[in-house]
Amino acid sequence: MRQPSITPSGGLLVPAVVPSARATAPKVLPPLHSARLLDQVRERIRFLHYSRCTEEAYLHWTRAFVRFHGLRHPADLGGDEVQAFLSWLASERQVAASTHRQALSALLFLYGKVLGQQLPWMTEMGRPRLQRRLPVVLSREEVQLVLGQLPAESRLFGWLLYGTGMRLSEGLRLRVKDLDFAHQAVIVREGKGAKDRVVMLPASLQADLRHQLSCAHALWSEDQQQGRSGVELPDALERKYPRAAHSWAWFWVFPQDRHSVDPRSGVVRRHHMYDQMFQRAFKRAAQAAGIAKPVSPHTLRHCFATHLLQSGYDIRTVQELLGHSDVATTMIYTHVLKLGGGAVRSPADTLKPAPS
Repeated sequence: MRQPSITPSGGLLVPAVVPSARATAPKVLPPLHSARLLDQVRERIRFLHYSRCTEEAYLHWTRAFVRFHGLRHPADLGGDEVQAFLSWLASERQVAASTHRQALSALLFLYGKVLGQQLPWMTEMGRPRLQRRLPVVLSREEVQLVLGQLPAESRLFGWLLYGTGMRLSEGLRLRVKDLDFAHQAVIVREGKGAKDRVVMLPASLQADLRHQLSCAHALWSEDQQQGRSGVELPDALERKYPRAAHSWAWFWVFPQDRHSVDPRSGVVRRHHMYDQMFQRAFKRAAQAAGIAKPVSPHTLRHCFATHLLQSGYDIRTVQELLGHSDVATTMIYTHVLKLGGGAVRSPADTLKPAPS
C-alpha cells in the first residue's frame, strides 16, 4: 500500500472536503477553520476539551483509516469502508476488544463531530463486547519488593501511587498546591472524567515528600533566575492569571530535570516527570524482584484498592478514593477477598492425607 506524504507538523496531506448535502452538522458546534483533515480533528478535540491522550489516539486511528483506504478522504467513504477497516483490525491485526472499540469511537467522532455527518450506519455500527478481566494484584510483601528495587529518583513516586491509589497520570500532574500536609490530604485534580477528589496523604511519606519539594524548589528557583517560561497550566488560566505559571504553588511536585518543547504551543518549558521513564523503571524493578505476574504502574492502584478491602474498609469508601462513578467498577477488587487464609476454604484442604 502506498505510503502517504506527511506535513512537517505530522499531518496527512489530505485536502478538506465540504460534507455532502445529505450530511447534517450539529448546530452546537462552530465551523472549523483548519484546512487539513488532521488539523480539523485537533481543532474539534480541543474545542470539546478532550484529553491529550484522547487526541493522540483519535489522530492515530484517523491516519490509519485514511491509509487503509489509499488516502481517500473519509467524506468520500461510508459505513462499508468503516466496517472493512474494523474487520481488518479484528481479523488481520487481531487487536483486543478495547482497542477495537477505541478505533470505532475515533471514527464515529471523525464523522459526527468533524465531518458533521449523522447517518444511519453510525448508530447501527455494533461495538465489540468487552470481557471483564480480573486485575493483577500483588501481595504486600511483593509490593515492598518491587518498590524497593526502584531507583532512588522513582522510589518515592512509586510509594505515593501505592499509598494513594492515584493513576499514573494523576500522580505525574501533581502540583505543589495539591499537597495539604496540615490535613494529610492530596487533592487529585481533573482525574478520569474530569473529576476532582481527595485522597489520603500517607504519614510515612511526608518527610520524603517535604524533601522532594525542597529539590523541586531548587529547580523552580533556577528557572526563575533564568527567566524560563514557567509550567503548563490547564485551559486558559495562563491568560487569566499571567503569573501563575511562574509561581511556586503551580510547580510540579515531580518535575523533569531538563526542559522540553511543549507539543501544542512549541514553548520550551519544564515538564513533569515522563510517564515512560517511570514505566520502564517499574518494569525493570518487577523483573529484579522476581515477579512473574504481568504488572505495570497501574498494578499499584489495584493493590491499593485490594489491600484496603482486605483491611476491612467498606467498598463505598474505596470507591470514593478511587474516583469510580459506579460501585460496580470497584466490586472487581472483591475477588481477592474470597481467597486466602480467612476466606472460602477449598474442600481439598479438609482431606487427609494431602497428596504428596
